[in-house]
Amino acid sequence: MTLCRKIALVVLIAIYGSSTCAASTFLKNNDLTKQSSIPKMRPDFINRSTSSTTATETEVFEIAGRRATIRGGDDSRVELLHKAKVGVYFALWYALNVFYNIVNKKVLNILPAPLVIGSIQLGIGSLYVLLIWLLKIRPTPQLTSAGKTAISKIGFYHASGQLLSIVSLGAGPVSFTHIVKALEPFFSAVVSALVFKKWMNPMVYLSLVPVVCGVGYACLKEHYFSWLAFNCAMGSNLAFALRAVMSKRAMTSFLGENLGSTNLFGAVTIGAFVLSIPLAFLEGIPAFIALWNTALQNSHVSKELVKSIIISGLFHYLNNEVMYMALSNVHPVTLAVGNTMKRVFIMVASVLVFRNPVSVQAGIGSAVGISGVLLYSLTKQHYEKLETVE
Repeated sequence: MTLCRKIALVVLIAIYGSSTCAASTFLKNNDLTKQSSIPKMRPDFINRSTSSTTATETEVFEIAGRRATIRGGDDSRVELLHKAKVGVYFALWYALNVFYNIVNKKVLNILPAPLVIGSIQLGIGSLYVLLIWLLKIRPTPQLTSAGKTAISKIGFYHASGQLLSIVSLGAGPVSFTHIVKALEPFFSAVVSALVFKKWMNPMVYLSLVPVVCGVGYACLKEHYFSWLAFNCAMGSNLAFALRAVMSKRAMTSFLGENLGSTNLFGAVTIGAFVLSIPLAFLEGIPAFIALWNTALQNSHVSKELVKSIIISGLFHYLNNEVMYMALSNVHPVTLAVGNTMKRVFIMVASVLVFRNPVSVQAGIGSAVGISGVLLYSLTKQHYEKLETVE
C-alpha cells in the first residue's frame, strides 16, 4: 500500500469516527422530543415516523393512538445543525464510496470473480459489525419477529444490488457502470410511490425525463458498451431502490430494540452475506481458488491483493453505513439524487486512475443526466413548498 493510500485510509476513518461522534452529540443535545410536552415512554408505546415531504424534517410521534407533530423549522438553530449534519454525511459517503470503487476495480482486474469478491466484502462487513457489537461499542439489536422478516427482505435487496453492481463493474469500465446507475432516482421515485402510496406532483416525475434521456444518449454507441454491464447496472438500480425505500420504512417502524440506522445496516449486511454465499458457490469456488493461486505467484501482488480485498470490504461497509445515516434524515428519492451526483466524482476518479477515456457523446449525455438531477431537485422543492403553504 502506497503512502498516499495509507494517509487516505487514516484520514477517512478519522473523519468517519469524528462525524459519528458529532452526530451522536448533536442528537443528544438537540433531542426534539424535549421541546414538546410529550412524556418519555417505553419504545414499544411510541411509533416514530419521519417525513421529508417538506423542506425541513417533520417528526411525528404516535403515543397510545394520539399524534403530535414537531417541525424542525421551529428552531432555526436546530434546522441549521440538521442541514450541517446531513451535509457531513453526504460528503463522507462520497469520499468513502470513491475510494471503494477504485480499490474494488483494481481487485476485479486481478481476480475476475465478482460474485465471490462481493460475498467476501459482505463477509468482511459482517465481521466488522459483529466485532462492534461484541466489544459493546454499540448495543446489540434485539429484533422482533416482524423485524427479522423485514431485515431478511432488505438483506436480499442489498445482496442483489451489491452483487449486480460488482458484476457490472467487472464487465466494463467504472465510468460506464456509473453512467447507467445515474438512473437510480427514476427507480426510487416509482418504488417509493408504490410502497408509501403517495405520489408527488406529475411535474416532479416529468423532471426525471432528462435523466433518463441523458443516460440513454451517453450509452448509445458507447465504445466500451457491454450488455452484461448495462443489464446488471439496471438490475442494481431496482434492487438498491427497493433497499432504500424498505429501509426507510423500517426506520419509521418499531422492529426491535437498539435498531438505529447504523445497527439496521449492520443487521442487513449480515443477512445479505448469508444470502450471497450460495451465489458465490454457484460462480465456482474452485475457479476462484485457481485465480487466487495464479495471483499469489507474484509476492508483491499477493500482499497488495490481500490488503486491497480487506480494505474494499471495510470501505464498502463504512460507505453504506454512512449512507444509511443520511437516509435516516432524508427522503429515499433525495438520497438517490445525491447518489447520482456522487457518481460524477467516481467517474472523474476512475478516468484519472484507470485512464479509460470518456467519449464526447458520453460526456454530453452525462451532463444532460446530471442537469436533470438538479432540475428534479429544484422541482421537488418547489412543489413541496406549495404543499406546505396550502
